[in-house]
Amino acid sequence: MTRTLVTGAAGFTGRYLTRVLAERGHEVHGVVHHMPDEAIAGVSAVHVADLVNHSAISQVATQVSPHHVVHLAAIAFVGHDDIEEMYRSNVVGTRQLLDALADLAERPKSILLASSANVYGNARAGVLEETLPLSPANDYGVTKVAAEFVARLYQARLPLIVVRPFNYTGRGQTDNFLIPKIVSHARRRVPVIELGNLDVARDFSDVRTVVDAYARLLDTPQALGGTFNMCAGRAVTLAEILDLVGDLTGHRFVIQVNPALVRADEVRTLSGSAAKLETVIGKLDGIPLRETLRWMLED
Repeated sequence: MTRTLVTGAAGFTGRYLTRVLAERGHEVHGVVHHMPDEAIAGVSAVHVADLVNHSAISQVATQVSPHHVVHLAAIAFVGHDDIEEMYRSNVVGTRQLLDALADLAERPKSILLASSANVYGNARAGVLEETLPLSPANDYGVTKVAAEFVARLYQARLPLIVVRPFNYTGRGQTDNFLIPKIVSHARRRVPVIELGNLDVARDFSDVRTVVDAYARLLDTPQALGGTFNMCAGRAVTLAEILDLVGDLTGHRFVIQVNPALVRADEVRTLSGSAAKLETVIGKLDGIPLRETLRWMLED
C-alpha cells in the first residue's frame, strides 16, 4: 500500500486531505505538534513531532519511509502575532523536514509543499501567474518565499512539487479567517459585524477542491519540479461575500470597521490563474462560492 506522510494532519486542510487520500488507497501517516482531541479521519498512525526538531522528524521519516509527503504544517494566519514562531515554523520547520527526507535510504516519489499566493505581494493588474516575480507584502508571505527558496536547495535531491494556494475555505476553518467569521455571525443572527480592511478582494476556492488537486498532483509525474497556483481564477469582493451570505440566510449585517483588525500591510486583491495546474492534472473540480457558503451555513 502507498504510504503517505502528511504534516499538519490535524489542521483544517489536513483533516480533509487525509480522508481523501485514505479513500484513494493510501496508508496515511499524520504528523502533529500535539495529539489532537479528536481522531483524524483516514489516518492509520499519528506521529507527534516538532518539525523544528531535526531528530524528531528524522525519526518519524525513517519509521514511515513514505512514498509521498504532503507538507501542510505552518502558521497559516497572516495576522499571527508571534512573528518568531511564524518564521521558526514556516521556514526552519520546512528546512528540517526536507533535510530528514533527503537523508532517507529510499527517498519519496513526490513531496508536495504548500506555499501561498501571498508570495506575490500586493495586487498587480490582471490574473497572477506563476512566472511573476515574488514580492511579499507581509511576514507570512516572506516566510513562504523563504520556504520556497529552502526547497530549491533540495531540488536536485528530492522530487518536489510546490503549490501556491490562494484563499480557500470550508467547514471547520477557524473564525479568525474572514468567511468563517461571517458565516458564524450569520448563523447566530448577530446584528453587527466588526471587520478590518473592507476594500479587499480574494480568489476563493472550496477546501474540497484544494485537497482533490493535491491528491492528484502526488500521482502525476509531470508535476515533479513544478510550481502551481491553486485558485478559482476570480477575485470576489468582501461586499459580494456579504451579499451572498445575506441572500442565503435573509440576514443583513450592520458593518463596523474595527481599527484593531485593519492591517496596513493587507494585500488588497489576489486572483490567480490555474491554467498551468489544469494542464498537468486536468480540470479542477471547482465548487461555486455560493455552494461552499451554503454548505458552511448548513453545518
